[in-house]
Amino acid sequence: MRTRAVLISLVAASAVFGLAGSAQAAATGDVVVFSTEVQPLDVYRDPSGCQRLPTVAHVLNNQTDRPVRVYGNPFCVGPSVVVQPGHGTHVPGGAGSFSA
Repeated sequence: MRTRAVLISLVAASAVFGLAGSAQAAATGDVVVFSTEVQPLDVYRDPSGCQRLPTVAHVLNNQTDRPVRVYGNPFCVGPSVVVQPGHGTHVPGGAGSFSA
């Protein structure tokens, strides 16, 4: 019984700290997404929250002051790749997203 109470307390504490950690300020700078050679770059200035990537997105470049996460779905949930400031990554085509 005591083990169960400790487990419940840990889950509750992680939920509270998880919610507090997600309420961060917007990143400062740009996230630049390259899709194709015939399209202009998509630029997200001072991004915050979940941003859906263009359907034919190919490369994401993080020029902000914070890491961004790239997801394989449009909802910014599940597994992600962290892209540090000044770095880039290939992104999934179709229905990806990123959060800053």
